[in-house]
Amino acid sequence: MNALKNEKILFAGLTGQIGFPLALRLAKDNEVWGIARFRDEGKKKQLENVGVKTCPMDLGRPEYATLPGDFSYLIHFAVYQEGGLDFDEALRVNAEGTGLLMAHCRKAKAALVMSSCAVYALPEDPGHPLKESDPLHGPQSAHCPTYAVSKTAEEAAARASARQVGLPTTIARMNVYYGEYGGLPPWQFEWMLAGMPVPVQPGRASVCSPIYEEDIYNHVGGLLAGASVPATIVNWGGDEAVDVRTYCAYMAEITGQKIQFQEAADDPLAARTVVVDNTRRRELAGDCMIKWRDGMRRMLAARHPEIKLKG
Repeated sequence: MNALKNEKILFAGLTGQIGFPLALRLAKDNEVWGIARFRDEGKKKQLENVGVKTCPMDLGRPEYATLPGDFSYLIHFAVYQEGGLDFDEALRVNAEGTGLLMAHCRKAKAALVMSSCAVYALPEDPGHPLKESDPLHGPQSAHCPTYAVSKTAEEAAARASARQVGLPTTIARMNVYYGEYGGLPPWQFEWMLAGMPVPVQPGRASVCSPIYEEDIYNHVGGLLAGASVPATIVNWGGDEAVDVRTYCAYMAEITGQKIQFQEAADDPLAARTVVVDNTRRRELAGDCMIKWRDGMRRMLAARHPEIKLKG
């Protein structure tokens, strides 16, 4: 693991479900500045309590005049993912905001920009591991119609900015994240607890490459070390492929919960998942350390200590 220590890091989007636990960990050994809208005052206080310097800001309308420009690294996880059809706002935040942020951090040693596997076209074979060179044409999601197109635009903006300002950059396409603070599997477990069916795509396996929060932390240093101009493009998922139905059944088994699935193509909660080829990520940042069953068990134990897990 290539751990970051004694660095001055600007972290955009550190209140999100992926960024929050990562920022808490990074703040132990680094000087972390965080920009976000900070709509959750509790999270803001938690970050400040571990030493993070919080700077409220809208990435679509940034004001960088009062923000230092001497950061050694930029970590950019901020994202516009509202519902509705406001493509202009989605592009302003995800694409324009990324370019302006990278321009401000042009003196940094490297930038890590988190994209999404939503940019990929869905392969005919749901178990086919997608390479970074595979076709892009993310399908429009009922949950957030602007997401795939604006994340693709974000990648283009990051690639152009890396070359224009000479900032070594890694663009990492996140797969299915999960951990104590959120992700798709925790949401699905909450639906089980509420007696609701877990929605899945009809007539298609929902295979993915789930990655646990600890592995994300372990990979950050290596992904930044692998940054380049032109930008490095890399998949960021777990090393095991697993179907949504399989890991949901496992969560139900070890918690004693009942589970049912509902096939619904137009359900905004029916995730469209893909499997990724992690060869490039493993070269840059190493293997994942947490197997998916162990990760699911640790996640459930942290989020639901009142449930005695079986096995």
